[in-house]
Amino acid sequence: MDILRRVNRRKRRPRPLRRLVLLLMVLWLGMSLFQAHRPLPDGLSVSQPWRPAENVQLLLDQTWQAADGQRDSRQQIFDQVLDIIGQARRLVVLDMFLFNEFAGQNSFRSLSSELSQALITARSQYPGLEVMLITDPFNTLYGGIGNPQLRSLRQAGVQVVMTPLQQLPASNPLWTGLWSLCCRFVGNSTDGGWLPNPVGQGKVTLRSYLHLANFRANHRKTLVADSGNSWTALVTSGNPHDASSRHSNQALRFEGAAALDLLQTEQAVARMAGIDTRHWQQPPVANATTSEPRLRVLTEGAVRDALLQLIDSAAPGDHLDMEVFYLSHRPLVEALISARQRGVVVRALLDPNRDAFGREKNGIPNRQVAWDLHRAGIPLRWCATSGEQCHRKWLRLDRADGSSELISGSANFTRRNLDDLNLETDVQLASDSNYPPMVTARSSFERIWNNEDGIVYSLPYEEFADHNVGRYVLSRVMEATGLSTF
Repeated sequence: MDILRRVNRRKRRPRPLRRLVLLLMVLWLGMSLFQAHRPLPDGLSVSQPWRPAENVQLLLDQTWQAADGQRDSRQQIFDQVLDIIGQARRLVVLDMFLFNEFAGQNSFRSLSSELSQALITARSQYPGLEVMLITDPFNTLYGGIGNPQLRSLRQAGVQVVMTPLQQLPASNPLWTGLWSLCCRFVGNSTDGGWLPNPVGQGKVTLRSYLHLANFRANHRKTLVADSGNSWTALVTSGNPHDASSRHSNQALRFEGAAALDLLQTEQAVARMAGIDTRHWQQPPVANATTSEPRLRVLTEGAVRDALLQLIDSAAPGDHLDMEVFYLSHRPLVEALISARQRGVVVRALLDPNRDAFGREKNGIPNRQVAWDLHRAGIPLRWCATSGEQCHRKWLRLDRADGSSELISGSANFTRRNLDDLNLETDVQLASDSNYPPMVTARSSFERIWNNEDGIVYSLPYEEFADHNVGRYVLSRVMEATGLSTF
């Protein structure tokens, strides 16, 4: 009997460790839910009004392998970026995700240095010129390394704004919930690192890795500047990042009221950082325009809505072509398959997801989504990359009635890029099918699809087909949970 009483007393004793663990689990779950569902700051996820398309140019960077085995490149985008900066007298605003020299040993161009020097020169020639660079804290590994380009810009009077990513909903809520409780407030340092730098030489702190695992990003790639009495803008998929100079990218350059619409979307990011930009010129009041050519600026979730609306509007006999670095957004994949089933001619050019700045990847998520598209009868080809990336993010619909629409910009077709998690900017252009930028987009796609001029730009589906069920399931889980870099 005494033994039974002692056993019962042990059972009734409080177990503080168990309670503490339970409390921590509840706090972790609660913080994860809060971070996942926190509201976007004001001014994000917007669809700007349709504007008349003024002086629109489609710019393309293309890399390919010549017959002698050398990689050749034709680049237009950052030449135009430098030109736009050189015309400015009052204001230059850039919002660029990657602005660094990381992994740049085999670069075609020192893009970060070129752009830094252009901004510094503009400031020295026109001291009254206001220059703002908005960028992502990844460029310093979240305070873990120095960035000489950003340092030089600050010394020249350029306002460098690190996007306060903690104000965005969590892309990887399971980790961000834990990080917010344990590690968010410990800061970072360029001294005392003991872990290998994931993007270059030297060592970095554990804190850089812990911050990196949140996978939040300001992924925008935009430029707005005055050009005399008018305004010029550029929205691209390309980064001023030395290693990215090898990638194939696209951009739209345009002028007029739409450029001021783009400037307004950047004011929202500046406000996140507590910067007063009320003195910037505002866009004119929009008059509804249905005439073509026309365009509008889209950010964050508005990009997703426009993509789905465009695909869902495609009718039998229409032609829909897309070229994208990452494709995994399930509603978008299902919309493409549905379009194919109702008679839309759908073609997809995808990056094989095997190269990431000198590191080899496993093909997730594109090869798994390609399996879905292939089973649905959608023709698919892979960009023939060799170290570089097919980094474009665009979709074009040519309708049977002779009209066309193009959505182009920074957003990959993934949950992180389209569901109000990353900061993103795209442009939607509507015109007749013979509008020069549409002709350029169409001819570029056909050149790659058909390997014109005897150059192998693309490869058949079988080249990178992956029908492994385990990797397919893993890809779907990564997309759904945010436990991924795409």
